[in-house]
Amino acid sequence: MYYLPEPPYFLVFVGLFMGISCGLAFEATLKQKVKTWLNTPDSSLRDLDLQLPFFGICVGVCVFLASGVEIFLGNPWFSYGLSLPITFFIAALVWRQLDSLLGQLKAGGSKAIDLDVF
Repeated sequence: MYYLPEPPYFLVFVGLFMGISCGLAFEATLKQKVKTWLNTPDSSLRDLDLQLPFFGICVGVCVFLASGVEIFLGNPWFSYGLSLPITFFIAALVWRQLDSLLGQLKAGGSKAIDLDVF
């Protein structure tokens, strides 16, 4: 008898929940770190307590994306093989942009990142 596996609907919700909950933790940690960093500029933002929620966001997004692709294609190897590089590339771009934005904030204060100048 041929067995047809169930699509990973549960993993879609697990990935979404993990991404949202780690995103909220990342937001709270980043706000706290920036306040501390503005008072003592020689403190570092590259601590594990900021990188761990970011890594959780990346894992949640990867599971969510791979499960969504697997629902339509049915192949878990292909779906995770597709979602891992996409997630890694986007995470690297977001981390680089965040680092650049915080560098601008350090150099010129909040007026350096004002988007309503034009």
